[in-house]
Amino acid sequence: MMGEVDRAFGGGPLMETLIDHFNIAITRKDIQTLRDLTWLIDEVINFYFNMLMERSKKCAPSIHIFNTFFYPRLLKVGHQGLARWTRKVDLFAMDLIMIPIHLGMHWCLAVIDNRSNTITYYDSLLGDNHQCTASLRDYMCAEHLAKKKQPMDPGSWKLIIEKKLPEQMNGCDCGVFACKYAEYISQDRPFDFSQSDMPYFRRRMVWEIVNKTLL
Repeated sequence: MMGEVDRAFGGGPLMETLIDHFNIAITRKDIQTLRDLTWLIDEVINFYFNMLMERSKKCAPSIHIFNTFFYPRLLKVGHQGLARWTRKVDLFAMDLIMIPIHLGMHWCLAVIDNRSNTITYYDSLLGDNHQCTASLRDYMCAEHLAKKKQPMDPGSWKLIIEKKLPEQMNGCDCGVFACKYAEYISQDRPFDFSQSDMPYFRRRMVWEIVNKTLL
């Protein structure tokens, strides 16, 4: 496994495509953002989240993911401008909806849980983002009206900024934390990792992405 990771990092041209799936081509240059002390990029995070969604088709809970471009688009154009994003999916039939949130230089995670009517924000620096949870609540209410033809009470949603989290202790592991929060939540597992696990998680994610297989 470790030899395969090393070859992915440095075994050929930077622009060589290592895996092409989910309509996302991952090059060696993209994979190198999983080296220690490096910020993750959209392609890596979107590929990883797609693997989470694919795995959920075989086991509960059911998951839908939006990619990293969804949230900035939501803030810019609102629900109406995102109608085509859910043409083939009933969000309300999903247990969980996961959205990676990019704040310029920082990655976070938002999770909509239809089982408990909660929208939870996970930030490895323990920051607040009430705009995010409120925007996602409003999006779900608008989606319900558009798809179910019935209004949804915004007060039926509980908005949470989670503070009991494994915490990031440097300036570059936020993307890995967001991915691992999502991976644990996707299996309803309690968080049992810490900053010290990040080097291992980075190398593990390289192997998982190149092999399109979650360990």
